Amino acid sequence: MKLSTHVQSDFTIATIDETRMDAAIAPEFKYQIVQLLEDGATRIVLDLSTVKFMDSSSLGVLVSLLKMVGNRGDLIIVGAKGVVADLFKLTRMERVFRMADSVEAALGAVAA
Repeated sequence: MKLSTHVQSDFTIATIDETRMDAAIAPEFKYQIVQLLEDGATRIVLDLSTVKFMDSSSLGVLVSLLKMVGNRGDLIIVGAKGVVADLFKLTRMERVFRMADSVEAALGAVAA
């Protein structure tokens, strides 16, 4: 599972460098984001712009991570499009997660 991170403002930008988020990578994905949380990152922007497919196991991991962040931070999903955006809409998760089209839009919305 390829995940790259950098810090911008108060946010850790985590970019998924995979085209598929499925059961094969879900455990490693969760582990890497949990490590970010344990290392003190409480405001995470998760960039899914390169992801072309996501299954329910990865969506379940995102819900689990959102619960971990809770009220002590932020988890914002950016760049979901195509089948990935459809999955969020079909499951109504776009109502649960804070979502934005891009990292810049997410950071701008939080700053406003």
